Amino acid sequence: MEWSDVRIFLAVARTGTLGAAARALDLSHPTIGRRLRALEACTGQVLFQRTADGFVLTEEGAAILPVAEQMEDSALAIERRLTGEQQNLEGTLKVSSADWFGAYVLPPVIADYAREYPLVQIDVLTGTRLFNLAQREADIAFRIVPFDGSDIVQRRLTRMPYGVYVATDSADPVEGDGAGQRLIAMDTSTGSFPDIDWLKRRFPHARTVLQSNNRNVQAQMCGAGLGIAVLPRPVGDQLGSIRRLDLSEAPPHRDIWMGYHRDLRRLHRLRAFVDLALKHLEGGQ
Repeated sequence: MEWSDVRIFLAVARTGTLGAAARALDLSHPTIGRRLRALEACTGQVLFQRTADGFVLTEEGAAILPVAEQMEDSALAIERRLTGEQQNLEGTLKVSSADWFGAYVLPPVIADYAREYPLVQIDVLTGTRLFNLAQREADIAFRIVPFDGSDIVQRRLTRMPYGVYVATDSADPVEGDGAGQRLIAMDTSTGSFPDIDWLKRRFPHARTVLQSNNRNVQAQMCGAGLGIAVLPRPVGDQLGSIRRLDLSEAPPHRDIWMGYHRDLRRLHRLRAFVDLALKHLEGGQ
């Protein structure tokens, strides 16, 4: 059984369709179907039940899934170790962060890096999804929560201040009240946010008019006069359409963590990016 066939088996098991598996592996739909049929013929087992909703593992498929995942772990470990020994400053570096961090905090780091190392292609992956460092979905990530796992080298970079903002031409809301005011908040379906909880306590009688998991959307809606927003200072302080309120208490800060897989710790293009990130960002309070 070849590792390339096992990758296809895992992709179909995880996505449920041939099309989604093809996109995940950057292969054609017919190739995925042909290789999957060949794998089933090789093993003499039907690994998936074909249903109207997609591909579902059979008992035989479910039985080999843990073994296939162990094979994947070993293959990825080999790939990371070999990549981590590369000494040349070229290739691709995948950087993951929240949308606002990639748009407002990382640009100076990336600009300096691109000038110093023009042969490295930088892929910036932003959003709420936490990319898997062990699976090389990203080479380095910046998050507001510490990383899980002993195989991740991580460091607290800086303490990120937050501020409360309204549209430039809006009147100051009454602190401690908020009657008649509207709030722009984070989508809390994935968890709680200390700054949003603080904002609601600070303006207890205000109503939430909009929720979004994107700080850029919140900032733009705040600038349009939709309501009060709490934002990371690098976002709010750079927009001319909003102004920061001078309140008796500042919103809670968030720590920014940087992490990468330990197998890549000697990868020169990664080390160069880490050094620039530390130079630009480390130590803020």
